[in-house]
Amino acid sequence: YGQELNPESWAICRSDLMIKGQDPENIRFGNSFSDDGHARRKFDYILANPPFGVEWKKVKEEVEYEHSSLGGAGRFGAGLPRINDGSLLFLQHMISKMKPVDVNGGGGSRIAIVFNGSPLFTGAADSGESKIRRWILENDWLEAIVALPDQLFYNTGISTYFWILTNRKDADHKGKVVLLDARDQWRKMRKSLGDKRKELGDGTNGRPDHIGDITRLYAEALQVAKDSEHPLRGKVKVFANEDFGYQRI
Repeated sequence: YGQELNPESWAICRSDLMIKGQDPENIRFGNSFSDDGHARRKFDYILANPPFGVEWKKVKEEVEYEHSSLGGAGRFGAGLPRINDGSLLFLQHMISKMKPVDVNGGGGSRIAIVFNGSPLFTGAADSGESKIRRWILENDWLEAIVALPDQLFYNTGISTYFWILTNRKDADHKGKVVLLDARDQWRKMRKSLGDKRKELGDGTNGRPDHIGDITRLYAEALQVAKDSEHPLRGKVKVFANEDFGYQRI
């Protein structure tokens, strides 16, 4: 299931699903901010690589109406970011797709989204961005942020970050956020593709297994952070949710 604004990408995705024998109608066309193609659906896993720093001026009226009229019952009740960067709108849209956790501990969802550095720090206290981050932390949804190498993408050389969120944190993770530094996990490409000059090896054809190494370090992050003798301890830091709170006076 998904939604795509670019008509060529939408058509390619539908074609890919048809080749695989899946239902192409599950990929909706349009702007997910103003016309949510899966408004009544919840999902187990939600993945996105939204455009960095895209403005949302064209759907400003619809987004502001949902924010003011529906509040917490809508997707954007926590706050609205600056008009020239809709990154945190994408994240709120994804959070609205999480399945609730039932009384027996079942249900729940996991989210992974690729951001640039902007959503980490833009917006002073009480700004829209700050309110959204506070809402995420106070609900204990943010599990980890993974810093990736720069020059991984075709159209930009800037550094990127994975945000991992879930509403079913393990008991050991509750109230905590893992920060993982994977910026040195890369190898130089033989031939550049636009701004993409680095890649993560997957362990095949003699490549180093950067993806496997990052995955294992992520899975063991809490233990690594506690182990003062672990050689990778400097790559992992664990903070309480409250450590990210601040006030502007």
